[in-house]
Amino acid sequence: MPKIKTRRGVAKRFKKLPGGRIKRRRSNAGHIMSKKSRKRKRVLRQGTYISEVDQPRVERMMPY
Repeated sequence: MPKIKTRRGVAKRFKKLPGGRIKRRRSNAGHIMSKKSRKRKRVLRQGTYISEVDQPRVERMMPY
């Protein structure tokens, strides 16, 4: 059976951690930052984890 290809777009956006969780960047931090509050921009700099329901789907997309 052939190897499964990794979806490169997913591999660039997510990172698997040793505990099995998957880390992601927060959305809405790309541009038009002037109208966002200082606190909101500070929170957007920090990463977060994907939800439990999305975890199996992302793991299928990046098997290695």
